[in-house]
Amino acid sequence: MRTLTLTPDDHRIARLTAAAIAIALVESAVPSPLPGVKPGLANIITLLVLLRDDWLTAAWVTLLRVLAVSLLVGQFLAPGFVLSLAGALASLGILYLAQPLVRRMPMWFGPVTLSVLAALAHMMTQLLIVRLWLVPSPGVWVLAPVFIGAALIFGTLNGLVVAWLRTSDSARQ
Repeated sequence: MRTLTLTPDDHRIARLTAAAIAIALVESAVPSPLPGVKPGLANIITLLVLLRDDWLTAAWVTLLRVLAVSLLVGQFLAPGFVLSLAGALASLGILYLAQPLVRRMPMWFGPVTLSVLAALAHMMTQLLIVRLWLVPSPGVWVLAPVFIGAALIFGTLNGLVVAWLRTSDSARQ
């Protein structure tokens, strides 16, 4: 019988995933004035992991968070889970595609830009899924400006938090 050996990286990823889960659980308990619009504070952890480690580690943290939170709040395989997973996959896809730009143009593709791109991908994918699956009416697109505005605001704020955390982390070292 083989035993599974856990590395310090495994423990760090588990801690980061636990932090993202805790943040998402707290956020899910706060009522939203508009269904589907939340700050996405757990994505701060995803972005920190992406910029510190790599895309694959960020994907693990994100997907484990989505799965764990859906199980903990009793929404696994419910429409909310599908929307969350679709948004997370879209965000991860955009972040993956942006990786070469981060290396080539770090001044333009830093935490704020990445956060805004991911938030826009997340929101627009969720709106598309709602349109195609839950509310088959073109009237859904009337909400697009509100969702885009929320993505721009929360994406910018989350990106600024990530930039601040990275600056304060590098100042400590």
